[in-house]
Amino acid sequence: QAQPVESGGGKVQTGGSLRLSCAVSSRTFIFSSYSMAWFRQAPGKEREFVASVRWNGGRTYYADSVKGRFAVSRDNTKYTMYLQMDRLKPEDTAVYYCARDPREYSSGDYYGDIVAYDYWGQGTQVTVSS
Repeated sequence: QAQPVESGGGKVQTGGSLRLSCAVSSRTFIFSSYSMAWFRQAPGKEREFVASVRWNGGRTYYADSVKGRFAVSRDNTKYTMYLQMDRLKPEDTAVYYCARDPREYSSGDYYGDIVAYDYWGQGTQVTVSS
């Protein structure tokens, strides 16, 4: 299966901003039918949920650690999901991944089963220096 492609990562200083993108091929699945999510994995740590957006963009969900600083959105016409990250902190340093919630027309809320998500991208590195 074709994987989504994440982009937009890089190195920033504390307090800086980055905007990540997750582009999905239109040949893989009907993007507008599925909620999507962002996850991240820091060195030596388990992969964790960051944010998710409902299939129609009508609702978003966030981990407590990023609430108020990150904003997830999507453009179904472009088969793309975004993650705007502001006021970045060193603890945000990680590889960021996007993935699909396999439940068609789901609420978009993260249900705690990371292995159930599919169509994972290769990830994009975000490094925040102090």
